Amino acid sequence: MQNLTLPDGLSVRPAQSKDNVFLESLYQSTREDLLVLDAPEEQKAELIEMQFRAQTQGYGNAYPNAMYFVIEKHMESIGKATIDFGHNEVHLIDLALTPVARGKGFGAAVIQAFQQAAAMVAAPMTLSVLQSNLQAKTLYWKLGFITDEIQLPYERMIWYPPALRTTLL
Repeated sequence: MQNLTLPDGLSVRPAQSKDNVFLESLYQSTREDLLVLDAPEEQKAELIEMQFRAQTQGYGNAYPNAMYFVIEKHMESIGKATIDFGHNEVHLIDLALTPVARGKGFGAAVIQAFQQAAAMVAAPMTLSVLQSNLQAKTLYWKLGFITDEIQLPYERMIWYPPALRTTLL
């Protein structure tokens, strides 16, 4: 990932076991739906931890060759990305940023870096997004993704690198 273009101070590195506490905390920040449950805090924490483990195991089962990255800004962890570099496509499995890092263009910059990687190997990049997540879909449209398939409640979106776009037209 060192050869990819990222804005100053932004970097992506392989996740390590020392990142687990950060990754669990990041997951918790994305689950507002569970944080607002009318339940004791301890019970909510257990539920979020269980969901985090289930997500991690699910990604491992569905994408055994996936690569897990931590996104940093000036050496401070601000997010994560999970990518599967498959034979025919680069699939963005998951991208999440801390609440303070959201809305600042960091996610777009990281996706564009992965698009560069996909272009280097002349492979399309795919992702799935909740149909109701208009904010994310708008970002993906701006980055050149198009809806490829709908399997409710998700949409599969795809981006073709320039080398493939000319051969597909």
